Amino acid sequence: MLQNILLEREIYASEEHKMMQKMVQDFITNEIEDQMPQWEKDGMVSREIWERAGELGLLCMDMPEQYGGSGLDFSFNALLIEEFAKKGISGPGFSLHSDIIAPYILKHGSEAQKQKYLPIMATGKMITAIGMTEPNCGSDLQAIRTTAVDKGDHYLVNGQKTFITNGFMCDMAIVAVKTNSGSENEGVSLLIMESATEGFEKGVPFKKIGMKAQDTCELFFDNVKVPKENLLGEEGSGFKIMMTELARERLSVAIASIGGAEGSIVDTIEYTSTRTAFKQPIAGFQNTQFKLAECATQLQIHQTFVDRCIQLLAEHKLTAESASMAKYSATEMHSKVVDECLQLFGGYGYMWDYPIARMYVDNRVARIYAGTNEIMKLLIARGLFKELFLEMKAMRKK
Repeated sequence: MLQNILLEREIYASEEHKMMQKMVQDFITNEIEDQMPQWEKDGMVSREIWERAGELGLLCMDMPEQYGGSGLDFSFNALLIEEFAKKGISGPGFSLHSDIIAPYILKHGSEAQKQKYLPIMATGKMITAIGMTEPNCGSDLQAIRTTAVDKGDHYLVNGQKTFITNGFMCDMAIVAVKTNSGSENEGVSLLIMESATEGFEKGVPFKKIGMKAQDTCELFFDNVKVPKENLLGEEGSGFKIMMTELARERLSVAIASIGGAEGSIVDTIEYTSTRTAFKQPIAGFQNTQFKLAECATQLQIHQTFVDRCIQLLAEHKLTAESASMAKYSATEMHSKVVDECLQLFGGYGYMWDYPIARMYVDNRVARIYAGTNEIMKLLIARGLFKELFLEMKAMRKK
């Protein structure tokens, strides 16, 4: 019904996209939805669902075939993100694995690192995470305290990371560390760390208000020996790499918000068309019609912009500012839409058995992770006043 009033989306118009969409929808219906209650109790999904996703070719889809991927473009990853978000399926951390970790290794890893990690990641038999945030710092990545001391043929890593998606299940994590700490060459570097390494410990999964089926925990490093060949990129280049790759992560969050908003509206149209009050369907009231009309309009506007960003990313032209705009605006829109939709469910919207309740609590964190929306505004402003910021920086150095 909703699709009848939205513009056809060219990025998903090919037969290949339609085939994949049907496969993903069947995957969710037949193999995921029934498992959600158990996953929510466990605080994590099963390893079997990761391997099943690998069997279906749904992991690392835009990685080259020589590294186990399907050689597709990013629009297929985007379609997967949206279909999961439409149904409120937030447990499997597939997107972080495929859209953040895999590109880090593909773009900045050595050939040996690509051959070692990407093929097994595509099978789902290796689950990955990324360790940036620490208890004392969130968006300020230059303030991290986890250190990696050069010991000749290896680094000795000590520190802690928190709020790590896929953390408890991860077999490998890319971890941001301080190298040459306290010296003039101090900088942020990235290390590929395997969780089976001695001294690498995982905390108990957090009890979150939403995304209950997605494992999130702390990671602890106590004199962990990391071989020098596990350095990702050059020493001291970690901050630059993270800033470059964050645009894709932020766009992925925006894409999930588009899918989540659409799923909320579709569910609400169906509910209000059958639920009655005062001897007529709730959808018969002008207030219901106006609220959903407003939601559908905002979805359409944001959908169009995010689709353009997906195309730009596929063409390697997406700017940090555009990704920040997409993340900030789409997540704010999603929050307003799902709130309006829950209101139309009345008391039932507050019941966990109704998907709208899960969508409501799950979406809240989107305005926080991948950089808070306040940080997004700052990045957008820096793009608007780039020359002024450079002049101010130069003046402070004098």
